[in-house]
Amino acid sequence: MKKRETAREPLRFVTATSLFDGHDASINIMRRILQDAGAEVIHLGHNKSVAEIVNAAVQEGAHGVAVSSYQGGHVEFFEYLIDLLGERGCGYVKVFGGGGGVIVPDEIRELEAYGVSKIYSPEDGKAMGLKGMIAHMMDIASGVTIPEVKMDARAIGSRDPVIVGRLISAAERSRSLKNRDFEPMRAFLKGIDAKSPVIGITGTGGSGKSSIIDELLRRTLNQYPDRTVAVISVDPTRSRSGGALLGDRIRMNQIDDERVFMRSMATRASRGELSDAIGDALDIVKAAGYDLVIVETSGIGQGDTAVTGISDVSLYVMTADYGAPTQLEKIDMLDFADMVLINKFEQEKSLDALKHVRKQYMRNHELFDRAPADLPIYGTVASRYDDPGMDRAFAHLVDALVDKGLIKWKRIPEPAVDQEKAHEGIVPSGRQHYLGEIARAVRAYHARALEVADRIRKYHALEDLLAVDGDGQPAAPLRRKLSEVKKGIAKADLELIDSWDKQAQRYRSKSFSYTVRDKKIQVSLTRESLAGLQVPKIALPFFTDKGDLYVWLRKENLPGSFPFTAGVFPFKRDWEDPKRQFAGEGGPERTNRRFHYLCRHDEAKRLSTAFDSVTLYGEDPHEKPDIFGKIGESGVSICTLDDMKKLYAGFDLCSPNTSVSMTINGPAPIMTAMFFNTAIDQQAEAFRKGKGRAPTAPEREAIRERVLRTVRGTVQADILKEDQGQNTCIFSTEFALKMMGDIQEYFIEKGVENFYSVSISGYHIAEAGANPISQLAFTLANGFTYVEYYLSRGMKIDDFARNFSFFFSSGMDPEYSVLGRVARRIWAVAMRDLYGADESSQRLKYHIQTSGRSLHSMEIQFNDIRTTLQALTALNDNCNSLHTNAYDEAITTPTEESVRRAMAIQMIINREFGPSMNENQLQGSFFMEWLTDAVEEAVLAEFERISDRRGVLGAMETQYQRAKIQEESLHYEHLKHSGRLPIIGVNTFENPDAEGAEYKPAGGCIQLTRASHEEKMAQLNNCRRFQKQHAKEGKAALARLKDTALSGGNIFAGLMDVVRVASLGQISHALYEVGGKYRRNM
Repeated sequence: MKKRETAREPLRFVTATSLFDGHDASINIMRRILQDAGAEVIHLGHNKSVAEIVNAAVQEGAHGVAVSSYQGGHVEFFEYLIDLLGERGCGYVKVFGGGGGVIVPDEIRELEAYGVSKIYSPEDGKAMGLKGMIAHMMDIASGVTIPEVKMDARAIGSRDPVIVGRLISAAERSRSLKNRDFEPMRAFLKGIDAKSPVIGITGTGGSGKSSIIDELLRRTLNQYPDRTVAVISVDPTRSRSGGALLGDRIRMNQIDDERVFMRSMATRASRGELSDAIGDALDIVKAAGYDLVIVETSGIGQGDTAVTGISDVSLYVMTADYGAPTQLEKIDMLDFADMVLINKFEQEKSLDALKHVRKQYMRNHELFDRAPADLPIYGTVASRYDDPGMDRAFAHLVDALVDKGLIKWKRIPEPAVDQEKAHEGIVPSGRQHYLGEIARAVRAYHARALEVADRIRKYHALEDLLAVDGDGQPAAPLRRKLSEVKKGIAKADLELIDSWDKQAQRYRSKSFSYTVRDKKIQVSLTRESLAGLQVPKIALPFFTDKGDLYVWLRKENLPGSFPFTAGVFPFKRDWEDPKRQFAGEGGPERTNRRFHYLCRHDEAKRLSTAFDSVTLYGEDPHEKPDIFGKIGESGVSICTLDDMKKLYAGFDLCSPNTSVSMTINGPAPIMTAMFFNTAIDQQAEAFRKGKGRAPTAPEREAIRERVLRTVRGTVQADILKEDQGQNTCIFSTEFALKMMGDIQEYFIEKGVENFYSVSISGYHIAEAGANPISQLAFTLANGFTYVEYYLSRGMKIDDFARNFSFFFSSGMDPEYSVLGRVARRIWAVAMRDLYGADESSQRLKYHIQTSGRSLHSMEIQFNDIRTTLQALTALNDNCNSLHTNAYDEAITTPTEESVRRAMAIQMIINREFGPSMNENQLQGSFFMEWLTDAVEEAVLAEFERISDRRGVLGAMETQYQRAKIQEESLHYEHLKHSGRLPIIGVNTFENPDAEGAEYKPAGGCIQLTRASHEEKMAQLNNCRRFQKQHAKEGKAALARLKDTALSGGNIFAGLMDVVRVASLGQISHALYEVGGKYRRNM
């Protein structure tokens, strides 16, 4: 796209996803194209409230706001956005939005009539293209004129963000257009006697400057409740397009405090690390009366020191990745910086870096008489909540400002911290290359199989020769050679080959018996077709070459046998389809009715629960329109233990035929505690009804122990994939992982064996835009990261690995056909050969769901065809359970009719489709074997790339996974929009009547499922009633929970008590105080 030729300063857009919405793939694509078109983009990321978006638009001088909304509640959200902009005096800001097919035509017309400039539909995307939509937005926004500000010292000094933002915009415009329009105001501001101290923060790109600022802000706001701060952050302008990504707001959690003003600036024509208008901006915020000003420069090289010219105290932020010690001699800021922060101090070589930087600083400043520990150089981990290194740095910074006479604030005692000890990360530094080890182990496994196969061929060839003529002296050399070859073959390998005929004979008989958890299972080995053929459930290979047989047994083997390529169990269950009954809408009562409707003909109750976005983000219902509109949309609203009891009422949660899956991550520990308490109270109530009395304390404890050992189900709780793709993280990553570990330790202590503590999910990575290979590689890598973390906490592999499950997406690409095969084989080999796990821990069990990305709002009836093919792929690969999406999920919560159709898809495949009589259809296919090997090697190569970045957590620091997912998403969107990737009914084989005047898109004729106003109000009132009822004990329980967290105790054990008297939102906010909130990334 060509740069816009305009006689005005660059357009500025605020981009975000709506509140409680993690679907940021589309807005990331749009903000990139906006940058390419020459716009300055202030990207807020996902889960942004109307107040946060308006606050950014006001402070940043935005011409336009672009918001994606996929989680429902969009009408209330966009109307509230228009209203709040108007209330703030910024109704001139243009508002744009999109939500795929979720925002239907009638709602689009309603919102545009209300004042939204444009809601883009899939039809708009098809007609205009991605760049066309951006050009349309910029054309509309180019008509915006930001009002001028009068020269009124009292008004300017009121710290009104609207006035301050407009003044900075006017100053930037004057500098960009090289006119003198701002000169009178410039002179006026100089005349205002304002002496706010300026802290200048600079450093290399990616060193964590924004996180450092956020931590400094948090400590300032907490320690000095009457002080105000202005933050000015500068990012570089792209030379080619003139656009800029102003992304520092996304990393800061403190900037929406009313005592903080933040402005993002682009370097524009300056081409340095500061904007030409930085002096004006400083004069403006000083005149406004802010007590402290923080300036962050764009990432710098070795010789850039511009920040020292505009600051009273300067901080240089770096990491240990600066190269050889001699490179420190080239960093000019080490000559000028008042403080040096070595951030990401948990990284390898950080202690060495601390020593080298101290020596260089000492030489540069000729401080040879100072002890190294007394130098203003600090190791920090800004990503860690309440980092002691940050505490020391903040205390020193306050001292420096006081010593220079710049502020008269109370000093803060500098805490004693052992700087000579590096912070140990979630995965110990000595184990950060675990994925490289796994890749080598899997390749070694296959290489050994080929070597042993060659020896076995020789061994059996010699046996055959001796069988023909094995008597007499001439055969002696052959017998010696046979003995020699045999010595090179392990006994277990020979037994594997020798036992095959006997094993094959068992599979050729009429029935087969095996044992699972001490239960003997008898299985018929054939099914009869209508034509009378006895179709084998397991088809066996017919190898004559023993070496080929050995390779097959090592790479494939029968279902239920190592390496479990064909499946982790010998046979599928005849008595139970692998389907789940999926529901989640409105309040708990309505979802409960849907569960009972779906289960009415099934003995097995496999309840899969979707929660609304308010619950997913750990909040309670509220009257604010952007929250209220999302209550009970796209999932069920659950915020108290009472809600959870209503949700599963009428189901025996301790029955072996009942299992419950909860798709929730950020607040998963809280929801799991609610679920366990629901099951415990259910059994206590059954006791009361049966005995005519309440259980005694010992009896209730016995019930509790029995329930925990018995209850079956899964909670997703996968925080790593949330950070990488799904975006429902709410707590700081380290704290969230700590709680995951606490859950698992609690499970081990209480003997919880039938409930999966985590469902390691690739589905949401795929939904964010990843291709199938990235989905699989990232998911397995995350699983192995949990293994490493739990081992580092002292847990034993076989105590926790059986509580792991996985969750994948099916799709239309060829790689999806072997996703399970590759996953099972890699997991089994690594768990056995590297971690020494037992057979139970080697079995990778996974749930799979048909792709949500392949659900299109255009020609919506075609979605069932895609879902059928994806379900067939998943069932052929022997998934352990399957959810088939309803065709109308492209635009709404599915109806009873659409859910019934979706369940019928897999029932027809399982019960009517003839080839499903056989359970290992993929084995023996040349193509499937090639594809399995190819996908496996691609996954191992990805493991090595992640390993080179210090494992999953190290790669997450540099946004490796997120960037790769976004690139793959953008690639898919370009192929789709160009038509090079054919999608039937969307970009080819389109409906010939779609252009007609009478044509109505899908959203105009399909029943839309929305939570009613009454349901929303009921949830709000029920939550308030619960809080009021338990106010006293709730306050005490929350205090105990915080004490547990601060003392390092098991937080999940505390949650088991606190959920009885506190709501979801109350608990989340209590935990934020001790563990920190999640800090978003670009």
